[in-house]
Amino acid sequence: MSPTPPVFAFAAASGTGKTTLMTSVIEILSQQGLRVAALKHGHHPGEPDIPGKDSYRFRQAGAATVLFACPQRWFMIQELSHLTEPSLEEHLTRLAPNHDLILVEGFHGGGLPKILIHRQQVSPPLADELTRLAPVIAIASDVEALPTELPVLPLNDPLQIARFILSRLTPLPALASHCE
Repeated sequence: MSPTPPVFAFAAASGTGKTTLMTSVIEILSQQGLRVAALKHGHHPGEPDIPGKDSYRFRQAGAATVLFACPQRWFMIQELSHLTEPSLEEHLTRLAPNHDLILVEGFHGGGLPKILIHRQQVSPPLADELTRLAPVIAIASDVEALPTELPVLPLNDPLQIARFILSRLTPLPALASHCE
């Protein structure tokens, strides 16, 4: 079994821009040659396939698992109606092979090191979020001066956040120094 690559989670209240920020950071890190896996945990069933397409129709017909494969990508949908939701560790093990880094949105528990997204007008009080989402390793915020000793990164500068993540990788990937 391959060791799990470094994992960082983006955590915050709904509506703070987690997905937008994580998408921008993934783009930057991928352009640096890193193979980045993204893991999204949601509270509602998502639809990765399009209604009317074959994979969707198979699932709607009752298939417990649908695997879609083509030369460019593959994805698998497994219904969990009679199974227990896989753990965070199981998901990370599934993603580990062939990736340099895993970025996670959701899974607020699990002890993952988190970058907290804090928007002054949207987020709950910072102290509450730091307690609820621990361990937090940095805060991406639209407020420059926050009452914390944690690194505060500019929320609207995904390059700075990508650099922070790269600085935390051990060993540092060879391409990381090119993230200028």
